[in-house]
Amino acid sequence: MRDVAIVGIGLSRWGEVWDASLRTLWTEAALAALDDAGIDRVDAITVGSMAPGLFVGQEHLGGLLAGELGMAGVPATRVESACASGGVSLRTAFAEIASGLADIVLATGVEKMTDVSGDECTAALAAAADAELEVFPGATFPALYAMMARAHMARWGTTREQLAMVAVKNHRHGSLNPHAQFRQQITVKDVLSSAKVADPLNILDCSPITDGAAAVVLADMATARTLAHGRPIIRIAGVGQASDHMALQSRSDMTTLPATTAAAQRAFAMAGKTPADVHVAEVHDCFTIAEIIVLEALGLCPAGEGGRQAESGRTALGGALPVNPSGGLKSKGHPVGATGVAQAVEIANQLRGAAGKRQVPAARVGLTQNMGGTGASTVVHILEVVS
Repeated sequence: MRDVAIVGIGLSRWGEVWDASLRTLWTEAALAALDDAGIDRVDAITVGSMAPGLFVGQEHLGGLLAGELGMAGVPATRVESACASGGVSLRTAFAEIASGLADIVLATGVEKMTDVSGDECTAALAAAADAELEVFPGATFPALYAMMARAHMARWGTTREQLAMVAVKNHRHGSLNPHAQFRQQITVKDVLSSAKVADPLNILDCSPITDGAAAVVLADMATARTLAHGRPIIRIAGVGQASDHMALQSRSDMTTLPATTAAAQRAFAMAGKTPADVHVAEVHDCFTIAEIIVLEALGLCPAGEGGRQAESGRTALGGALPVNPSGGLKSKGHPVGATGVAQAVEIANQLRGAAGKRQVPAARVGLTQNMGGTGASTVVHILEVVS
């Protein structure tokens, strides 16, 4: 299996982008990544997108977007795994190069979510839950994550204030990110006094609805070296993916994420590393409780200690293990199909030493974790700087 490196990164505008379509946002990100890599051709394209048919009435994104980029004829494939679609897009592109099927692949993710009403958006997102066992009886994702939060609080003593501290931390990070949807800082009091969504979660515990796209150019290591031009080479050292029962009621424990643990174990084993080797991480904080449980599932802190990470400052910029320096889904935004690719963009920037005011000093190993639904699918990537 061949080594694979990231040689180009790009983001579109993120937020409620009324003056751009899905294809326009995707092309912005794709062209930015190609320009960053210094190339104008690729051997293949992958597109992560959760529900374009429901959000904008458009399927068959591979053919549409390859043509939009002026690359008709290039193999282009849309992949879907709910909110983990971007991570699976990256993994699919990695596999094409590692296997020798391609030398250069454009891995992308996109979602245009604000062209429909709030009710229609909620219905589209609900398609990532178990329709028969969860959606039809009336459960929404805020409700499902609220149950996970209540269970974690009862078992481990996690507090309402600790949930809020995750949001405060990530908004503070996002205030330093020019691409973030929400760049204002908030306080614990702001979180606790914001509108209730599903007890114990308030609106400031929840990631927003977002339009946006992200792209990375991957290449085999020999090609990557010719494109480095003095920049650090970012190798994808490990990849792991796993799945779990979709419905919470089918799992033995709502306070853990077995698919995330399995994916992380596979990625760490492939990379020959352990959680102690990670300098910076981007994880799937769709709700504040998600970051807490994910940190435990990844092995980045002991079980039951996730709530104390933001409170202690360990996961903040300047702490021992900065988590979501981009602002995470909570502040940067969550265009569901693009999130997993955008996480790789942030880690690549960190490992290049190009993250500006949110730079993690001397970062050489980074992790991304992207998951779908309440963790029924998870993808983990381990990235490292190589000489």
